[in-house]
Amino acid sequence: MHASGKTRGLTYTRGVTVSADNTKPNILFIMADDLGYADLGCYGQRAFETPNLDALAAQGILLTQGYANSSVCSATRTALITGRYQYRLPVGLEEPVGKADQPGLPAGHPTLPSLLRLRGYRTALIGKWHLGSIIEDGPLQHGYDYFFGMSGGAADYFTHRLDIAGQMPNDGLYVNGQRVERSGYLTDLLGDEAVGCIERPDPAPIFVSLHFNAPHWPWEGPGDEAVSMSLTNIRHMDGGNLATYARMVRSMDANIGRVLGAIEKRGLTRDTIVVFTSDNGGERFSDNWPFVGVKGELLEGGLRVPLILRWPRRIPPGGRSEQVMTSMDFLPTLLAAAGGAPDPAFAPDGENLLPVLLGEEPPHPRKLFWRFKANGQRAMRDGDWKYLQLGGREYLFNLAQDARERADLKERHPGTFARLRAEYDAWDRTMLPYPPASYSEDIKDVYVDRY
Repeated sequence: MHASGKTRGLTYTRGVTVSADNTKPNILFIMADDLGYADLGCYGQRAFETPNLDALAAQGILLTQGYANSSVCSATRTALITGRYQYRLPVGLEEPVGKADQPGLPAGHPTLPSLLRLRGYRTALIGKWHLGSIIEDGPLQHGYDYFFGMSGGAADYFTHRLDIAGQMPNDGLYVNGQRVERSGYLTDLLGDEAVGCIERPDPAPIFVSLHFNAPHWPWEGPGDEAVSMSLTNIRHMDGGNLATYARMVRSMDANIGRVLGAIEKRGLTRDTIVVFTSDNGGERFSDNWPFVGVKGELLEGGLRVPLILRWPRRIPPGGRSEQVMTSMDFLPTLLAAAGGAPDPAFAPDGENLLPVLLGEEPPHPRKLFWRFKANGQRAMRDGDWKYLQLGGREYLFNLAQDARERADLKERHPGTFARLRAEYDAWDRTMLPYPPASYSEDIKDVYVDRY
């Protein structure tokens, strides 16, 4: 757009959006896959550098108590896109997505992209969907105008496919509902697409979800095409190492730097909200310090994730917050930033934390619940207290004093333990029951009780 004018409430000049007090912010939501809490320099990583994400944290606010709604992928993504506990929907019951007889998101359910689109946003998802069939139940059916990425929970970084005994017929890359072939390292391809979305001239505010599959297995860094071609099992549980994992994370960081550079080049930095987080805690090569536990466990290491937010117009640089925030909070929070609100017929379980992030209100305690069928896991956080059931045993921890969940306090505080367990049971009765079998049960040997 080369002429000056106004459209959809935005002012634009020569293709560059110009700030105005009533401008809806652009939103870039970046989600890593299986990234550990301390896998970034700004969270304590010492083995390798993540300069772009470290700079993002320095320019905005870093949350030390960010949580994923689940310890596995598709369940968290259900909570993120709906703003509700994933256990309210069949698609959110752990990892049911991928088999032909399993449901996707319900038709007509409001989502973060559909609600932003009603506010005039141009919406795009780049990367991992993992919430149903791309063709019948994909991003275009649930609020996104454009999609480039993959359907399932993982993909080879060079072939872009997930072939496990022929059970994934809809694997590969898609543009909207069409299969496409592309050459290159998948993290780079997703970065390319995100840059293209941001560079595309359009006066409408943009909401870009950039959902990397990195650093999810298979363990392949840039230049590891020979490893890719030699794999007989894409899960690659007999491979990988810390050096390869580091290259995977650094590649993601470099591509995030390219995307942030495209925002800067268009002059959109001041009025763009950038969020970075992960869908669950880290796996075998991740650094989850100071927590114990990994993906698939309701210990803090399986749930606590990096969470960074930058919005130069409203949030001062160099911030750090202990506010507890989880995946389902983004729907009400980002809608509030865009001047909107959730659909009252689908009230979110997440909370609008924008006043806290903007420094208008102090951090406050939260009450959150989790469950995971494998190993009979249950967890609840109420302020600093955490109730946990894992491996047939129950625990009570004070996270402010014991973030590593080593000191079981249920005998010292029996009243608190009984109250949290009773509240958990009452909450659990309001959620859907688990199906007889699930993907999580199929791979329960991968998730081992490490307490």
